[in-house]
Amino acid sequence: MGRSVAAMLAVVTVALVTSPLIVKAHTARQVAPSVATAASLARTSVSTSAAGTSAMAAAPMGALRDSSVLVAALQQLAAASGATVGVTVVELGGSDPLSWSLDGGAVFTAASTYKLVALMMEAQNIASGSTDPNGLVCYQDSDYEAGWFDDYAPGECFTRNELASRAAQQSDNTAGHMLVRDVGGVAALNAWAASVGTTDSAFSDPNTTTAADLAVLWTAEANGRLGGASAQAWLYPLLTGTTTEAGVPAGVPAGSTVVHKTGAIDAVENDAALVTTGPDGAYVLVVMTDGLGGAAGWELIAGMSAAVGQIEASRVG
Repeated sequence: MGRSVAAMLAVVTVALVTSPLIVKAHTARQVAPSVATAASLARTSVSTSAAGTSAMAAAPMGALRDSSVLVAALQQLAAASGATVGVTVVELGGSDPLSWSLDGGAVFTAASTYKLVALMMEAQNIASGSTDPNGLVCYQDSDYEAGWFDDYAPGECFTRNELASRAAQQSDNTAGHMLVRDVGGVAALNAWAASVGTTDSAFSDPNTTTAADLAVLWTAEANGRLGGASAQAWLYPLLTGTTTEAGVPAGVPAGSTVVHKTGAIDAVENDAALVTTGPDGAYVLVVMTDGLGGAAGWELIAGMSAAVGQIEASRVG
C-alpha cells in the first residue's frame, strides 16, 4: 500500500479503534444526523454536509448503531488521495445490520463492472433452466474489443461457461460483449438491472453507474432473489480469486472470501464486492474511484476495505 494511503489509514485506524462506534458497537444509540434510518433495507439517502456526504442506514428499530465515525474516516481517506470516491456498504448479517453510503449516488464510469450485470443475468437464466451453461455463443465482429484474449474469429463459438470465466476472471472485453448480446443486448441488460432496483445506471452504453446501484444488485444476489443457491453456485466461483485482487480483497483479513467484479479504465478503478465471510456475517462493499489510476486507485480501495473491516470486526466479541 502506498505511503500516503497507508499513513492516512493508520490515523483512521486509531480514530476508529478509540471511537464510540468501536467501544460501544452493540449499544443502542441515537443515529447521528448524517444517517437516515429505516426499518428495512429500503434505500434511503440524504445529503448532509458541504462536502456532499450522503449516508444510508437500515436496521431494526431500537437497535441502531452510529456509522458517522466510519463515514468520516472514509472521507479522510478520500480527501488525502485527491480522488473522487463513492462508497456503499450493506451489512447482510448480525443483529443490527446497517446500510449506508458516502456519495453512493454519485455517477461514475462503470468500466468493466457492467460485466457483473451480464454475469448475474446469465446465472439467473442458468438457474431457471432457460439457458444451458454449455450452450454455444458464436463470435461476431461487432463483439470485438481488445482485451485479455485474442482468439476470436468469425464463426468461432464458445460455451457460456467459457465466456463467463473469461469475463469474470480476466475481465476480457470481447467475452463481456458476447455475454451482453447473449442476454438480449444493452437494452435488455439495463431493463433487467432496473427491475432489480437500480435507478441511476446505464450499463454498457454509455456505461455509467453508482456505488449504490451496484450494491443493490449484490444485495439482491446475496439474498437469493436472482436465482437463489443455484445461481450463486455458478456465479460465485467465477468471481473469486480473479486476476485483479488488489482492491477490496487486499483490505480484508487473510482467509476471507471476496466475490467481486472490478472495473478499470484510464483514471477509474472500481470494485463491487460481496464479502461472504465477514466477522458478523456477509456484507456488500462497493467502492468507485476516479482521478488516481493504476496502483494508487487500488491502494485507496484496499484502504477503504480495511477501514470497513475494522467496523465489521467490532460487531462481534
